[in-house]
Amino acid sequence: MQEVNVGIVGLGNVGSSTLAILSENGDQIALKLGYRLKVVAVCSRSVHSKHIPAGLGDVFKTTDWREVVAHPDVQIVAELVGGTSVAAQIVDAAIANHKSVVTANKELMAACGPEIWDRAIQAGINLAMEASVCGGIPIHAVLREGISGDRVQALYGILNGTCNYILTEIEKTGADMETMIASAQRLGYAEADPSADVDGYDARSKLVLLAALAFGEKITASDIFVEGIRRITPLDFQYAKALKHTIRLICGGRKTPHGLILFVRPALIPTSTILAHVQGPYNAVWVKGMFGEDTFYYGWGAGHPTGVAVVSDLMRVAREIRGGSPERVSPFAHERLGENKPVSVKLQKRAYYLRFRVEDRPGIIAKLAGILASKNIGLEAVLQEPCDTKNDLPFVITTEQTSEQSIGEAIEEMSRLDFMREAPLALPMETAL
Repeated sequence: MQEVNVGIVGLGNVGSSTLAILSENGDQIALKLGYRLKVVAVCSRSVHSKHIPAGLGDVFKTTDWREVVAHPDVQIVAELVGGTSVAAQIVDAAIANHKSVVTANKELMAACGPEIWDRAIQAGINLAMEASVCGGIPIHAVLREGISGDRVQALYGILNGTCNYILTEIEKTGADMETMIASAQRLGYAEADPSADVDGYDARSKLVLLAALAFGEKITASDIFVEGIRRITPLDFQYAKALKHTIRLICGGRKTPHGLILFVRPALIPTSTILAHVQGPYNAVWVKGMFGEDTFYYGWGAGHPTGVAVVSDLMRVAREIRGGSPERVSPFAHERLGENKPVSVKLQKRAYYLRFRVEDRPGIIAKLAGILASKNIGLEAVLQEPCDTKNDLPFVITTEQTSEQSIGEAIEEMSRLDFMREAPLALPMETAL
């Protein structure tokens, strides 16, 4: 039976992994489909120095993506360049040429995915984006089809493997943040500029997509509260351990009586929870449904597993091309996304971990307790590890449940006190996992 032809734009880690899988696993893919996926064109700025597996046969190579999109034999365009400028042009041109699109581009899909899907529908082609979140974890397929009969009430995830590697290594080794960022860069987990990872923006783009799938709402990145991990220290892990907790960058979404709350932030989570045991550059997602209760998904967040997700999407789109299905499942799981904006994270009520660095003097605890009391915030515990440095003394206060609004007001007032060496660090204690 005649092949379905693929053009790949972008031969970085994901693109190269995709080519390797299509070459080495081509026979098994053909057994599953009943026909072969054939790579007929590839594009990269350095394409002539890239290794193209011999098993793919004769492949057209170009440095101009337009030649791939316009290639008369290409039926599916795999956009694997990332970013939102050139990538958007590639996707738009593919749709204009009535060619289906597979993408691993979380930023582009988070920014304008629903609009791209609308254009794809009008053009009569398909759009698939499984590889955009969680690498090899088929979390899109789970939310789109696997548990689509349920009503998701909450979703919590570790969506950035770089941050998870950094945090778990700080926890294990006691190294500081800058040392572990450098380690992540050496291992290829973090870019030369690690801001997108450590400041939470990469994870936020992924949460935009998962929130659309899980809750059926059209979310933009600016709708989501985001806070990175730069201020987390080895000492915070010592205090967290004393509280039988650990620290992870948590991407969360949950329905509340006030509305949908979405956030990306470091949080203390109990060591008894399954997310607390996610180590290194792994991703994980925990979903709570109204009817199906708890389900959990875990796997590697980058590299070959992402290539597997791209190839699986190519297979799904190839079946669509061959089957000509008129009733496609939206990549966003809903025929139309709602326009209800998330409510402010300030409405969330949690216990909080507050870490201070102060110039020691009498009356500090009383002063801080007074500020908390003025905001109707009760103290749960005060913890202080032995320290010889009285001019930079760290200690921790944990609070009873209160609103993010109240804790924010308290922190703002505390930050102005003359004995503070830096603004207090406030982390929620996520006990609902």
